[in-house]
Amino acid sequence: MRKILVTGGSGFVGSALAEKLLGDPDNYVVVVDNLLTGTKDRLPVGDPSRFQFIKCDVNVLNDILPVMVSFSFDYVFHYAAVVGVQRTLDNPGMVLEDIQGIKNILDLCKSTGVKRVFYSSSSEVYGEPVEFPQNEHTTPLNSKLPYAVVKNVGESFCRSYKQEFDLDYTIFRFFNTYGPKQSSDFVMSRFIHRALNNDPIPVYGDGSQTRTFCYIDDNIDACVSTLYEDLAINEVVNIGNDHEISIRELAETVIAVTSSRSEIVHRPALEEGDMRRRKPDITKMRMLLDRELIDLRTGIERVVSSPRFRRKVTSDAFA
Repeated sequence: MRKILVTGGSGFVGSALAEKLLGDPDNYVVVVDNLLTGTKDRLPVGDPSRFQFIKCDVNVLNDILPVMVSFSFDYVFHYAAVVGVQRTLDNPGMVLEDIQGIKNILDLCKSTGVKRVFYSSSSEVYGEPVEFPQNEHTTPLNSKLPYAVVKNVGESFCRSYKQEFDLDYTIFRFFNTYGPKQSSDFVMSRFIHRALNNDPIPVYGDGSQTRTFCYIDDNIDACVSTLYEDLAINEVVNIGNDHEISIRELAETVIAVTSSRSEIVHRPALEEGDMRRRKPDITKMRMLLDRELIDLRTGIERVVSSPRFRRKVTSDAFA
């Protein structure tokens, strides 16, 4: 049986990953999270003989050390991090603390026999694109924002521990991912949430800045295939969708899909952190996924029809 640790496993992407891994009866999954931004209600309902949740802060060595030593994991998915554009801009010191968590995880992995670490990096490392689409090997990593710097440092740690200790890694550079369990801190879920309540939808600046949006199932299926198929070992993989859309067009699409009466309202452009364009080269991801990606309208419809998302919208409306 594979013993797998998922850090940050009560977060949006981490919890979806844990749920997918638990679908394989050959996996024993342990989730750790300090619950700073994660919530217990996202955790999968797993067989207690194959699943355990431990409240734990990976940035504190004495918290994570006994977990790593007790279980002797085969694989570690390190997804724990401070996330959210505004949160990371408002709390740069807290973001920098995540460097210690990266070091703790890698030190313990190389000392406890972990076979490979899967590290969640971010498209933010690219900064403003000087090459388009953004390719894993030729696009410069030029963002100076603390969140992007920390992710870049994490990638460097992974490469260094491979060179020094022969610890295998896979780096996932996540582009915008959305789904039913995503919090309303993020653009897609915020737009859908507000549209379902017929509230105004805020767009920063003129809304011409572009992004791509990856449905959670595509993200998880691609990432898990690297584990099961022994793929992308000691490589970097963009994880996202390559359909580019402006933020204003996204708001219009959400309004159309939800038959909402919401109006789009423009707010002053963000001073930093709102890059003009985003579009990944997902050649590697397509090979991992081995199927077509879920299109934007279908993904939005899946979120809207999700009982979990509907309950949250209803409870917030009457809060």
